[in-house]
Amino acid sequence: MANVPIAIIAGLAWAVLGLSLIGSAYMVAAAITLRSFFSPVAVAARRNDAVTILKPLRGAEPRLADNLATFLEQDHDGPVQLLCGVQRPDDPAIAAVEALRTRFPQARIDLIVDPTSHGANGKIANLINLEPHIVHGVVVLSDSDMTVNPDYLSRLLAALDMPRTGAVTIAYNGRGDAGFWSRIAAAGLSWQFLPGVVFGAAHVLARPCMGSTIAMRRETLAAIGGFAAFADVLADDYAIGEAVAALGLEVTMPPMLVTHASTERSFGELWRHELRWGATVRDVVPIAYAMGVIAIPFPLALLAIPILPLPALVLAGLALLARLSPTIVADRLGGARTAPLWLLPLRDCLTFTVFIASLTVRSVDWRGATLRMAQRGRISAQPELPFR
Repeated sequence: MANVPIAIIAGLAWAVLGLSLIGSAYMVAAAITLRSFFSPVAVAARRNDAVTILKPLRGAEPRLADNLATFLEQDHDGPVQLLCGVQRPDDPAIAAVEALRTRFPQARIDLIVDPTSHGANGKIANLINLEPHIVHGVVVLSDSDMTVNPDYLSRLLAALDMPRTGAVTIAYNGRGDAGFWSRIAAAGLSWQFLPGVVFGAAHVLARPCMGSTIAMRRETLAAIGGFAAFADVLADDYAIGEAVAALGLEVTMPPMLVTHASTERSFGELWRHELRWGATVRDVVPIAYAMGVIAIPFPLALLAIPILPLPALVLAGLALLARLSPTIVADRLGGARTAPLWLLPLRDCLTFTVFIASLTVRSVDWRGATLRMAQRGRISAQPELPFR
């Protein structure tokens, strides 16, 4: 009888190592899929569509004006409205918008300052306030911390023209703009998130819709109820995609890449951001999120070291080698090393820790507001910490 607990523990250790081995195989497959997905494609022709780009802003992010400028430095012949919104008249982001107006005097850059609150999601409240000021038929929503290439609009519009396409979203890699911890955050995007989202989309295992870009026609936005339909939803980008799909239309992710500028200056900022993201994904796609543990094969192997030291060390080494493959491919696609490769083991262990912590969390921090999570991705904000 004394051997029964030991046998059970050993069995669990072997099971964990089995998951690690599956994860290593998945990483190689993800690297192959990633490289294939972004294989050379035909250059998109210049377009003259009239486009409104929505930018909900809050705070003075590093390089904010430069990031916004990339949306105006486009190989595009049609009119573009850059519609920016803040909810406080003293928001530091206003200075970035004014600098942008000086830099691009011929561009249409509209700034809306509106403190009206709508529900618990501050970003969506900002978008609800912007919606009446949209002037063009194609609407492109993109988070404030994104940067794009000059062919962004031409390729985006070509994808939106595809049959049965209701919305277009775009995968993204990471770039650290605020020191060490921001580079760790960016590494999570480039080395973990990007291979995963591309693998899921390419093999029709997921239907991503991401805040990096959500492009749709104005009538589609109206058909899903406008932004007001998502005022109390934490995963607003995912919910918008699901609403478009409910119309019988597709959410397309073309083979193009944009860059997310990570701005975490401390471990605390990084932890709160990734915990919120993990808990959000857990609530909207719980089974897929739980299965995602195989995408972290290195820390899985480490867990078995006290019980099966030699097999665990061998599979940990194999996992690191396998993890290098999508990491190198992702950085080549992004055109730069996201972070030093020696940080990969640390990054994966942090990812695993966030994964475990996110399984039980019921409230998250969003830019200073505490959001309580309810069923089906809905949220409520504590009244003493409103969006500001």
